[in-house]
Amino acid sequence: MAHNEAVDVVLVGAGIMSATLAVLLKELDPAIKLEVVELMDSGAAESSNPWNNAGTGHAGLCELNYTPQAADGTVDIKKAVHINTQFEVSKQFWSYLTKKGTFGSCKSFISPVPHLSFVQGDSGVSFLKSRFDVLHKHHAFSDMEYTEDKAKMAEWMPLMMPGRSPDEVLAATRVMNGTDVNFGALTNQLLKHLTSAPDAQVKYCKRVTGLKRNGSGWTVSIKDVNSGNTREVDAKFVFLGAGGAALPLLQASGIEESKGFGGFPISGQWLRCDNPEVVKQHQAKVYSQAAVGSPPMSVPHLDTRVVDGKKSLLFGPYAGFTTKFLKHGSFMDLPLSVRAGNIGPMLAVAKNNMDLTKYLVSEVMQSMEQRLDSLRRFYPEAKAEDWRLEVAGQRVQIIKKDPKKGGILQFGTELVAAKDGSLAALLGASPGASVTVSIMLELIEKCFPAKAKGEWAGKLAEIFPAREKVLETDAALYRKINTQNNIALELVEESSETPSYA
Repeated sequence: MAHNEAVDVVLVGAGIMSATLAVLLKELDPAIKLEVVELMDSGAAESSNPWNNAGTGHAGLCELNYTPQAADGTVDIKKAVHINTQFEVSKQFWSYLTKKGTFGSCKSFISPVPHLSFVQGDSGVSFLKSRFDVLHKHHAFSDMEYTEDKAKMAEWMPLMMPGRSPDEVLAATRVMNGTDVNFGALTNQLLKHLTSAPDAQVKYCKRVTGLKRNGSGWTVSIKDVNSGNTREVDAKFVFLGAGGAALPLLQASGIEESKGFGGFPISGQWLRCDNPEVVKQHQAKVYSQAAVGSPPMSVPHLDTRVVDGKKSLLFGPYAGFTTKFLKHGSFMDLPLSVRAGNIGPMLAVAKNNMDLTKYLVSEVMQSMEQRLDSLRRFYPEAKAEDWRLEVAGQRVQIIKKDPKKGGILQFGTELVAAKDGSLAALLGASPGASVTVSIMLELIEKCFPAKAKGEWAGKLAEIFPAREKVLETDAALYRKINTQNNIALELVEESSETPSYA
């Protein structure tokens, strides 16, 4: 019988998560042997594709759901600050790669775009003012501006102000140093960089059909979807970074830590505008508040997108429901994910989230005219002929056990790792892509603890001069790192006034 191929690491899925982890591991240990396995015929074909996600460099600058308001009116900024510093960690990694000179241009994947928050009505204005008062005192948000002046808003968002009632109550905040990120271009740039190194391969049109324990590692069965041939690869470590497909693979591994997890798939749609006359009037990502009773992923926003050097506008998202876990998946994905260990949490979530179910049904049933009505809250003079519907990627929200409720639906990302560190999976959705680097660093510290503290420590300190916790509290260091990142990524021009740091 033929011997199995052997590698150090198998990564399932060629999206932003696997591409980031693979490049990071190769930087930490150039001798590591790894293989990325992808079902589609190219990288970034699912959630990392630029038209399948919002492309916001999520930095907590404009996303109002990251700053919840308590019943007494106080605004909690902890999550916004944490996500902001996580994004700075991502920028440190991209800056490090860009400075190497062999990675390619950063302009292909990151562009400067202002981030704005926009609210309507007295309660919205009161919330935004409270949010601003707390946020702008923190060094990560000290550049934030606030206005209730409609003339100023017309400067900030000229597309959105004409056609409004003069007595409409509005407010906005703006941060100029926001970004738009093409995570598809970034993913493919990372994969290209990876495969220029020895002992690093990316194999497309390959489906993982089995995961079996093999001593301290795993035997991964991989089927070629074109020829039907199957081969087996022995790996010391396996990463499941396959978006919605990560959950069934995690369940197939049988690790104790996978028990009780379920998934709730939610599809998305956008209205897209490519009319240059309209696009040139809106140079911003503008986020508002979700309608009362709507889930966090429904936060409406009108975004400048930069894809392959061309600007478009996206508005949405409009949610939908399908039982597929991937955009190119199967309608059997959800039913086949039901297990004895997760049926309780899944039924509890179904019972406790009837409002969400009704919301998704209503979103699916919307007409184009109803979708345009939502857009006109942002852009009153929007014309139907300028906009078309774009189907976004699938998001599989996490369902997990809860001692009080039986099961909870969790919005966000979660890293699940085997106790021995031999396998890890990433579940969930937003703000995923923007904070990928922080999540992969967490994975390295969890699954390779001795190496992270030992032989890899020096290289990690070189790539990441400042991690999240210190960036949250040290204002001078934050400003230094932020300036260095923005210059390296060509988000700002280096001038004689820019401080120079060794």
